[in-house]
Amino acid sequence: MNDNDYMRLALQLAEKGRGLTSPNPMVGAVIEKDGEIIGQGWHEQYGKAHAERNALASCTKSPAGATMYVTLEPCCHYGRQPPCTDAIIEAGIKRVVVGSGDPNPKVSGKGIQILRSHGITVTEHMLQKDCEQLNEVFFHYIQTKRPFVVMKYAMTMDGKIASVSGASKWITGEAARNHVQIQRRRYMGIMAGVGTILADDPLLTCRINDGRNPIRIICDTHLRTPAGAQVVQTAGQIPTILATCCTNREKQRIYENAGCRILLVNKKKGHVDLFQLMEQLAREPIDSILLEGGGTLNWEALNSGIVQKVQAYVAPKLFGGQNAKTPVEGAGVSLPGDAFLLKNSVITPLDDDFLIESEVVNHVHRNH
Repeated sequence: MNDNDYMRLALQLAEKGRGLTSPNPMVGAVIEKDGEIIGQGWHEQYGKAHAERNALASCTKSPAGATMYVTLEPCCHYGRQPPCTDAIIEAGIKRVVVGSGDPNPKVSGKGIQILRSHGITVTEHMLQKDCEQLNEVFFHYIQTKRPFVVMKYAMTMDGKIASVSGASKWITGEAARNHVQIQRRRYMGIMAGVGTILADDPLLTCRINDGRNPIRIICDTHLRTPAGAQVVQTAGQIPTILATCCTNREKQRIYENAGCRILLVNKKKGHVDLFQLMEQLAREPIDSILLEGGGTLNWEALNSGIVQKVQAYVAPKLFGGQNAKTPVEGAGVSLPGDAFLLKNSVITPLDDDFLIESEVVNHVHRNH
């Protein structure tokens, strides 16, 4: 095995923490000595030991003189855990191979500098692109102080998210729907508009065995969510936030008594100011959001510049219907040149359906 192989293994280990480490990054570490893997670990859960310390704790022989492969620059500050640089130095590791640097200002090159100052050889940028992709949420959150937002929808091949009657269950098959549940586990929050609540009364939970329910965020400008809605009735068990512009305390208390949190946001063009909402949610801290809105909220989210990625689940079906709903509605752009551009698209088959994932190019905030 070479450096690439060991780092690939570290990446695979890091993936085991997906959906469990937020708002911390996913990190994997492998320790090699004399051509043998003597230790490995990953950041298993937020607040628990980091990957480097887990790898050192698992060593089958002394790590003195060994090489450590780690997907992210080792931390050098005290947070919920002590600095990993201290553990690496104390263990006598002679070489550290790093995938990507840590954009956190508390680290950002300082971890590597400390290791080198103690005579440890540091090799940087090993599979850097893969390591950065692994932590796209963390990088965005640290650098912008806003959540990473993924706009998700299921549609037919003629671009419909519901039939002309409004029926939408089910557009995609079981494999695609199961994949959505994995995304709900992956991201820290899930957001929908009051229109979706009124039309579908969704639960917005993660329905897999080892699932972690995301924090539910409902954009409800005038507090129209029914008190009997599933998201309200289960708010005592699952964190639920109603983002609203309504200052009526009597109305607010109905939801608060059910266990919901009210988050007051400024109004913009008659709706909740989504950009301001992202800034408020980041302080919760919520580092990522799966946006499962309808066409109106999707348009507002794109136009507000808060969307970083689009996940389109496409079914090989045609609904037709001039008035059947589409994934992005609103005013729309006037000219083709004004389109929201997507890049780095990846297509994944899911039985008969397929998923198209793309990054949003122009997610600059247009209206502030």
